[in-house]
Amino acid sequence: MDAREIIDYIAGAKKRTPVRLYVKEREPVDYGGATVFGAGDKIVFGDWEELRPIVEANRGKIENYLIESDCRNSAVPLLDVKNLRARVEPGAILREGVELGENAVVMMGAILNIGASVGAGSMIDMGAVLGGRATVGKNCHIGAGAVLAGVIEPMSAAPVVVEDDVLIGANAVVIEGVRVRRGAVVAAGAVVTRDVPENMVVAGCPARIVKEKDARTTDKTALETALRNL
Repeated sequence: MDAREIIDYIAGAKKRTPVRLYVKEREPVDYGGATVFGAGDKIVFGDWEELRPIVEANRGKIENYLIESDCRNSAVPLLDVKNLRARVEPGAILREGVELGENAVVMMGAILNIGASVGAGSMIDMGAVLGGRATVGKNCHIGAGAVLAGVIEPMSAAPVVVEDDVLIGANAVVIEGVRVRRGAVVAAGAVVTRDVPENMVVAGCPARIVKEKDARTTDKTALETALRNL
């Protein structure tokens, strides 16, 4: 998705506050278009803006209720991951509009915003953040806690692009508009403010080239195919 598509999507989306409503009824209540499970003690799934007036109007029929909700006026639902040819671990947050290639892996606590794209065989490690429109190529590793800055506005700004076979170390930050070229290595904790050439190793804040990738670096940063197996 480009910036204009994302902006139009968010602007036009119905803002929702989805809730789970646990209800102990004295008398049956009609919950309108919500999805209801059970009889007597019920679990009701729906939008709070639609359920609130129903609950208020039927307080005499309801003995007790409990509401669970984790967002308010949300414009972008979570991505349906059930049929992806990828691995998504518990606690990862992927918003609708995210693209995952085959055998990609998203670890616990990682956050992928709308428009982010991850290529085949790449791993997004624990707690990493891919902002809107951030792009990761094939066979990459984005380390734990790393941040690829997102760009949705202004529309003219360029997103982060990480090409194939790149390793980005833990807690590194890549600023919007930066391109990390094929085979590069970004050291842990680096703050990358300019493009990284192919097969170069960068480190520091701001990140600078420290050497060209050699056999020793390649061995130390080799990815394990077994971790991508489904």
